[in-house]
Amino acid sequence: MRRYKIFLFSLIVPVMFGSCDLLEPADDNHSTIERVYEDPSFGEGLLIRAYTYIPTNDYRYDEVATDDAVSNDRQNSFMRIATGEWSALYNPQSLWDNCNQGILYANKFLDVVDSIPWKWTDDNLNALYVRRLTGESYALRGLFKYFLLRNHGGYAPGGELLGTPIYDKFLETEEDFSSPRASFSDFVNSIYTDLDKALTYLPLDYGNLGSIDDLPSGFGEISDISFYNTVFGDVTQQRISGRHVEAMKARLALLVASPAFNANNTGVLWEEAADLHAQLLDEIGGLAGLDPNGHTFFLKAQVDDADITTGNKQDIAEILWRRPIYSNRTREADNFPPSLYGNGEINPTQNLVDAFPMANGYPITDENSGYDPANPYAERDPRLSLYIVYDGSKLKNTTINTGVGAGDDGLDALQNSTRTGYYLKKLLREDVNLNPSSTSDQKHFNTHIRYTELFLNYAEAANEAWGPNGAGEHGYSAKDVIAAIRQRAGITQPDDYLNSISDKDEMRALIRNERRLELCFESFRFWDLRRWKADLTEPAKGVRIENGTYNYFTVEQRAYDNSYMHYGPIPDKETVKFNLIQNDGWN
Repeated sequence: MRRYKIFLFSLIVPVMFGSCDLLEPADDNHSTIERVYEDPSFGEGLLIRAYTYIPTNDYRYDEVATDDAVSNDRQNSFMRIATGEWSALYNPQSLWDNCNQGILYANKFLDVVDSIPWKWTDDNLNALYVRRLTGESYALRGLFKYFLLRNHGGYAPGGELLGTPIYDKFLETEEDFSSPRASFSDFVNSIYTDLDKALTYLPLDYGNLGSIDDLPSGFGEISDISFYNTVFGDVTQQRISGRHVEAMKARLALLVASPAFNANNTGVLWEEAADLHAQLLDEIGGLAGLDPNGHTFFLKAQVDDADITTGNKQDIAEILWRRPIYSNRTREADNFPPSLYGNGEINPTQNLVDAFPMANGYPITDENSGYDPANPYAERDPRLSLYIVYDGSKLKNTTINTGVGAGDDGLDALQNSTRTGYYLKKLLREDVNLNPSSTSDQKHFNTHIRYTELFLNYAEAANEAWGPNGAGEHGYSAKDVIAAIRQRAGITQPDDYLNSISDKDEMRALIRNERRLELCFESFRFWDLRRWKADLTEPAKGVRIENGTYNYFTVEQRAYDNSYMHYGPIPDKETVKFNLIQNDGWN
């Protein structure tokens, strides 16, 4: 098999992974691999291309494949897998090609990073560039492996728990691609190895420092602070840092400890996940670091405050890692109701609406809640009106009516009307204008990691490890975290419902529900249900409002099979081409 002398860059030809034609020769006017040794911008292009494959670069809205949402687009790919089309041949949740392509670019970059003249005029500065970029590469490779494990790890027909093939070098031959699936433990260890390597190269945070005395641990060889600021300073914000890597390790530990991969409910795995998350949370002051506006991170005030190009160059406290701020109106065009010139695509379900408690903290099914079936949206958890448009609520100072015969926004009135009686509000900017006579865009950003997720991760792991009130070696318990999150949300304090919980099982249910609410429409629910081995077949429900009467109905069935669909399939082409073992049930 010939060696590939030509490497195609970001905007030339997409990589076709899984073939010995991986990197085809380019035409004469295309850049060759030799150029990376002469031009650092082309060399870094390999790494930047890897960044483009991060699965959280945008919101997927795959809640449509769960009990939290449906779509009025009848060709929506997530709706199709929820209603019976999910297979090894048709899998919109596959990250196989995406993540392995990212790994490919990271591996190629690691091959050449030491040979690129990042700063040929100064060896010390050049070495710092090599250090940072090497750390980013290992971190990206570990990140892509995590998503491969989450989306494609599972049990073989014989009962062995497997990861995916481990590709820790640039692949040059078809034989390289035919590596078998690694055991689950080996694959997990390979992720930890990559992330730990990344931590030896990267500082916890990027940003300009004032003096040599401010240098982080492990950077003592630097004698000129301007060198550090050039390579690790403000200009590097939003690239992968050591703190991001710590969060990746904590996320991995939670996945490994979860029921889908921790069949024996091994307590030490839960403790490890709790400890790794507490390490991150302690670095921001523990519970005191919970951003009071973190649950409204998508609104104008928070987006403006997050702008690191002005002011103190500090992001909002809620955000650990995000994409750059951009301006458009795409989310709003997709999801505003028809009366506001939107397509109303994502329709939250009655299931999700019912998950929001009353403002006093009690579930609506509890006799102490005060829930009124004739006035179902009154006195509810304030997050309901923040995240979901319901009948009679306001969006852009306009009352939205979703009942039968209520106009264009009413149930099933138009092709782009709601199918459930609800519209999406979370992640949208109400100051966007879609009126064709006076359109206007607004600023948005996409998140990779929010601290709210990390607090909820800790609460889940801490409860499993030590119970609702246990804190291990840390100063706060699962119950403390949930109390802080519910207080921020506007739940009446003292929270009598939370205070009544002393049982691990009851606390688990509450933590999972809080996670469902706080992280809704951020692409967590689909994989949370699977890692919990929860029931996947709960039908998606809606409400039909006529003459003041609320009737609840099934909008869509969920056609999953709980016997094997907690694990995603290996792509059929990989099992055919390279004889990879398929996860049990998908053949």
